[in-house]
Amino acid sequence: MDVTSIVGLVIGVVLVVFVGITPAKLGNFWDGASVAIVLGGTLSAIIASYPVGLLKTVPRHTKMLMQGNKYNIGELVNTLEEMAQTARKNGLLALEEKANEIDDMFFKSGIMLIVDATEPEEVRSLMENEVDAMTARHEECIGIYEKASSMAPAFGMIGTLVGLVNMLKGMNIDEGGAGEIGPAMATALITTFYGCVLANMVFSPIAKKLRIRNEEELLYKQIMIEGILAIQSGDNPKFLKEKLVTYISQKERMKVLDVEGAAESGKKGKKGKKGKDEE
Repeated sequence: MDVTSIVGLVIGVVLVVFVGITPAKLGNFWDGASVAIVLGGTLSAIIASYPVGLLKTVPRHTKMLMQGNKYNIGELVNTLEEMAQTARKNGLLALEEKANEIDDMFFKSGIMLIVDATEPEEVRSLMENEVDAMTARHEECIGIYEKASSMAPAFGMIGTLVGLVNMLKGMNIDEGGAGEIGPAMATALITTFYGCVLANMVFSPIAKKLRIRNEEELLYKQIMIEGILAIQSGDNPKFLKEKLVTYISQKERMKVLDVEGAAESGKKGKKGKKGKDEE
């Protein structure tokens, strides 16, 4: 579970409220008209910019922000290594049974392509086209928040102009309009404040986090494609593993390789114990 989005937002709010504004003066920063202009204007612009089908995906983004990295690259590499061993011993057709046990449709379709003796170039092309389509869909979703991030300050500026116009209109003291100057000026300044806060503390971080999630899935699928093509070409399973772990950081790489080393040590330990028992 990734709680950094919530933690970051809470820290930002605490610093703004308790350090920048102070609770005693918090009431000075509430203005219903400013909220309506900035938040309402931003939402209306987003709704006008995107189709309903894309806007329906917004509730799922909260789950994506919180779930963390769900792609276990170490497990994927080990699975591909096992498949490579099976393919070298029994041929590619032996992978059909293993493919039926896979829940990931992208992974399963890739294995079935090489089982059906599809040309490597076609396998790569088909799988990379699917990845490109996935990335395009993700970019559309990310674009919602990037659009909101740019529109919030813009509507803050619109609110500022509205406040200034009302302030100037109310400067006719002879008609008793001096009392409107303060509220109008407050609206003019607070709308800019709201727009900047929404853009930099809410929308921009969401867009960045969704982009990170996209990059995590993209890396996972790239490793999957390279592993499947290596199996098809008959690469040595050990070489395949060494090749695939180059896509991840040194720290993660050591974890994957250490798991393998620990497993082999456990097997040797069991064999040694069995030999002693027989003696």
